[in-house]
Amino acid sequence: MDNSKLRHPLTWVPTLYFAEGLPLWVVLIVAGVMFKSMGISNQEIGHWTGILVLAWTFKPLWSPLLETSNNKRFFVVLFQIIGGVALGLIALSLQLPNSIAITVTLLGVVALASATHDIAADGLYIASLSTKQQTAFAGWQGAFYNASKFVISGGLVVLAGDLQTKYHYSPEKAWSVIFAIMSAGLIGIAIYHLWALPANPATTKTPTSVKEGFSTLVEVIIDFFKKPGIWLSILFILLFRAGEAQVSTIAPLFLLDSRAAGGLGLTTAQVGWAYGAAGTIAFIVGSIIGGYFAGWLGLRRGMVFLIIGMNLPNLAFFFLSSTMPDNLTIITAAIFIENFGFGFGFVGLILYMMQVLSVGKYQTAHYAFGTGFMALGLVLFRTFSGDIQATLGYKNFFLWVILSAIPVLVLSLWIVPKSTENKLAADPAMAV
Repeated sequence: MDNSKLRHPLTWVPTLYFAEGLPLWVVLIVAGVMFKSMGISNQEIGHWTGILVLAWTFKPLWSPLLETSNNKRFFVVLFQIIGGVALGLIALSLQLPNSIAITVTLLGVVALASATHDIAADGLYIASLSTKQQTAFAGWQGAFYNASKFVISGGLVVLAGDLQTKYHYSPEKAWSVIFAIMSAGLIGIAIYHLWALPANPATTKTPTSVKEGFSTLVEVIIDFFKKPGIWLSILFILLFRAGEAQVSTIAPLFLLDSRAAGGLGLTTAQVGWAYGAAGTIAFIVGSIIGGYFAGWLGLRRGMVFLIIGMNLPNLAFFFLSSTMPDNLTIITAAIFIENFGFGFGFVGLILYMMQVLSVGKYQTAHYAFGTGFMALGLVLFRTFSGDIQATLGYKNFFLWVILSAIPVLVLSLWIVPKSTENKLAADPAMAV
């Protein structure tokens, strides 16, 4: 019996996309805060967390292996368990001497499992729901995808800080507790999904062998690179997050660094509340308003304003590094403004990939390639952000972040064709 007819989508869509977001925020946010509390330099943090994002960059290359199976439900559960076990092993490795190399390696396993899980999870969602249902529950996708950020970078980072300050845990012991909680949570979701997830319906479009899957991949790649102006589009996507990729890497480290080192000297718990809680809420609000703005003005006319809206609020961190306030309300307000701008402008990139880049025979696959190039841009700018900050200092670094947006702002003047339809179809849960 097809249990997709028995399970209401609300019994599995929220947990599916919460599980999809959790490992991503571990790599993008939690890892940096953890390593900073353990005394790791900004350069090394930028290198390691940047390289880990490569898993999401190259995930389209092994997607044909999953496409050969009609039971994506199995792979969703499998890679949730693999990710959960890897998180648990990180909790154990932090108790070992010289554990950094082991921890980074295990974070790599988490990233690969998460990227592969994304392919199966999105495929299961598309195959199990009608087009009308996909649209109806897209909001639940985005809400719980970002809810995982709130829980991970807000609640659990705050807990890690409290364990260190109130209960005098060492950073390694405190973060072991956090990773153990995340491990139990992800494995618990996997066990729940054994009951809740629908069986993936059979489809005639699914490749019947790995060979056929890779043959289709070659066809998809050739068709992708035949698109008019494709290299300009790729450059636009690579540069779109140049400023945000750098500021999202260094900003939490700036908040944590001592005032003697040019930072604001906040505690881990304070960063969790400010960046994880206020920042997440600001991003969600900004995304909603940005979507309505793009729908009202149209992507072609609105793109310049979306890019300005995404990057100009980064001046908030230039303000913080210039004035060095000790008032937590002012600091939180600046973080709110920066994240609001990110959410507002990021809509532009999602819509560009959906309405311009993905038009054609292989819409879903080409969107996946677009997100891959987006992740590659994230890797490039995250990886070297620590080196740039170490060279320029915090104040000049945040000014450099603003200047990094100029190339993509120039490209935006002619990158969106006149034929682009004015429709809002963003799905934030599909993007890194």
